[in-house]
Amino acid sequence: MRDFVLGLTVSYLLGAIPTGYLLGKIFKGTDIRRHGSGNMGATNAFRVLGKSLGTAVLLGDILKGILATTVVADFFHLHDVIPRVILGVIAVIGHNWTIFLGFKGGKGIATSLGVLIGLTLSFSGLRLVLGVCVLSWLVIFLLTQYISVASMVTGIVLPLMMLITKQSMEFILLGLVFCVFILFRHQANLQRLSSGKEPKVPLPFFQK
Repeated sequence: MRDFVLGLTVSYLLGAIPTGYLLGKIFKGTDIRRHGSGNMGATNAFRVLGKSLGTAVLLGDILKGILATTVVADFFHLHDVIPRVILGVIAVIGHNWTIFLGFKGGKGIATSLGVLIGLTLSFSGLRLVLGVCVLSWLVIFLLTQYISVASMVTGIVLPLMMLITKQSMEFILLGLVFCVFILFRHQANLQRLSSGKEPKVPLPFFQK
């Protein structure tokens, strides 16, 4: 029990590291929350901080999910499915509601991806789920040029793929939790989409 509690604590604090905020402050002297959409995730980081730092934020947020379900789990001897899943969820909670910035964080897409990658490293049966989710995100994004739409659709695809591939109940519940998190964190995007104010991310081959 002691190791489990410590693992939860470390996973939350790891997920709570505000990557976008820190890189913006360190390298640009700017608070990313005061620009663009005001979100600390990779999408706003690309808009506000540029491609290099945006990529660093994306990779950093993904890494948090990977580390929580691999390094943290192994360090505290939490090798079974349920502890690894819980550590992953806690890392995403830390990212979405970080204690370091008044419990206001990102939307958890990159960190959720990191969790899936980390779990796939330990449970190879998730490879198809991971692959379909990544492909789904890419296809929807290329078709719509809306990152928010791609993220929300993929959030719905995740639990469906868990069911279709007959994953264990722990993974199905994980998919449902991530789906709820993603849809909940994108409420403002849904409002902007309905009013036609959601910004697209134009791709070079779509530009005139």
